[in-house]
Amino acid sequence: MNPYVFMTDSDSDLPYTYVDELDLSVVYMPYIVNGQEHMDDLGRAGAQKEYFDSMRAGAAPSTSLLPVGAYLEQFEPILAQGKDILFIAFSSQLSGTLANARSASEELLEKYPERKILIVDTLSISAPQSILILKAYELYKAGKSMEEVARWVEENRLRAQAWFTVDDLKYLRRGGRISAVAATVGTMLDLKPIITESREGKLVSIDKVRGRKSALRLIADRAAECIEDPANAMPVIMHADAPEDAQRLEKLLRERVPQLTDIQTWYVGPVIGAHCGPGTVAICCFGKERAQ
Repeated sequence: MNPYVFMTDSDSDLPYTYVDELDLSVVYMPYIVNGQEHMDDLGRAGAQKEYFDSMRAGAAPSTSLLPVGAYLEQFEPILAQGKDILFIAFSSQLSGTLANARSASEELLEKYPERKILIVDTLSISAPQSILILKAYELYKAGKSMEEVARWVEENRLRAQAWFTVDDLKYLRRGGRISAVAATVGTMLDLKPIITESREGKLVSIDKVRGRKSALRLIADRAAECIEDPANAMPVIMHADAPEDAQRLEKLLRERVPQLTDIQTWYVGPVIGAHCGPGTVAICCFGKERAQ
């Protein structure tokens, strides 16, 4: 049995079925809809479509930092049992939450000086983070030390990539990712931004095209260019209640990389979905390092 606990957070969008199958410890992230706080359950309640339909009907979900106290509550019982913690976290560049996890770690290690907590910044969110989690978990199950697993994630995290496009620019405008003018002009011209995760762990726009079909083709092209070893690529298509476009993306990717055998399709989670909106689609995979 490993002397440490392998943990992650729900901003990975890792489906709950994996959490159950692997018996993962997960820190669940909050989001607010119509003034009521909820915790991301990774699809356990099966309410993903209902959530995005509520946004189409006018709901404006928001997200908030998970406080230091939440991490204290999650971490301390593990340390008290005499185990260490390896926490595979979402990008520190997208929220101050990871800093809170580190603050909790520092506080607890003063109380449990004989224990260890390693917090690894994946520089990713959503499925790229999940890809790293699943690959790192294989090392964990093989009995590798927490230092070895952490080192693998740090050495390979830039190989987990994503390209996505949104259906409605108002959600990026609402989150401050684009200006009101850019959103208005982009909507008028049917411009679709292509967004990726940068080497620094930020979300950046790398291109824009006119029309949804062009956007889908472009993100399929980018993913195909990234994939070096189809057997090790672990491709995942993400969608925010856009199943038909997810199917189109799978078809486009298979046309470009016919050697792929298993392409999974997952829902975008409510925390990330609050910022990108319904209709968002993405291709995520493991391959070449991020270029920018």
